[in-house]
Amino acid sequence: MATVTGLKKEVEAVLVTLLGPTVVVPILFLLVEKDEFVRFWAMQSLVTSVIYLVVLWGIGIFAFTIVLAPFVAFINGALMLVGFILWLLYIYKAWQGEKWVVPVVGKITENLLKKVK
Repeated sequence: MATVTGLKKEVEAVLVTLLGPTVVVPILFLLVEKDEFVRFWAMQSLVTSVIYLVVLWGIGIFAFTIVLAPFVAFINGALMLVGFILWLLYIYKAWQGEKWVVPVVGKITENLLKKVK
């Protein structure tokens, strides 16, 4: 079934997830798209990206205020690796047409989607 853009919903979900870190693309799809599957992936990608960016910025600020820079650099690198793996899983699950609800982020996503309708 084609969506507003004429693409299959799985392709749109992958695009939203792939470009999720831009934050702009998920917002555009939330405003334009009516398909619940695509809207779910747009919101989950948006919520994940915002949380991820805030955590990385917080760690960056922490690195400047305390002399534990090597430890903070290790934590930052580990978080970036985990974020990359999660991003790849999002893309894979969206491509498969699966609505994968991540434990914490998924609950926030579902609550926000109820409010945004």
